[in-house]
Amino acid sequence: MMFSYIKDLLKYSVQYACITHCFFEYVGDFVVCSGPSMEPTLYSNNILLTERISTRFHKPKRGDVIIAISPTNADQYICKRIVGVPGDKICVDKPFEISRTNQNDNKISNDSIVKSKSTVHKIIEDIVPRGYVWIEGDNRQNSSDSRYYGPIPLGLIKSRAICRIWPLNDIKIL
Repeated sequence: MMFSYIKDLLKYSVQYACITHCFFEYVGDFVVCSGPSMEPTLYSNNILLTERISTRFHKPKRGDVIIAISPTNADQYICKRIVGVPGDKICVDKPFEISRTNQNDNKISNDSIVKSKSTVHKIIEDIVPRGYVWIEGDNRQNSSDSRYYGPIPLGLIKSRAICRIWPLNDIKIL
């Protein structure tokens, strides 16, 4: 009697685990946001409900909020908005940091070398290639996005955010 109960419990637990795994891997997921790059749309510790089906069968649309693997760190996921789809012409105000070194001719020592850094902005036009999208955070002053690493391949997109479900007093469809 007891053996039959444990056997049934184990069987249903394995079935539940398989169904849950398949759902989170192929249908949808919950994501906790961190960082300021999507403010004021999303804040740190907001929880999003995401879906993975449309990213597999449909082309992404401009304005979609997506979860993707970071192109600079494959262990990290990023949450950004798609602002350019294949064929779009993107104009970017890209900051460049310039270092200048001045040496004092009279003295040769480490103290006489003065390094100064200045930032120069340059407008760059780029066309989003086929198979890529251009992503940016809503908080452009505090976001590392396609302006720094270029367009990202569609294969890095894991899911599309449907709605914010936490905090409960601020539930919103994205």
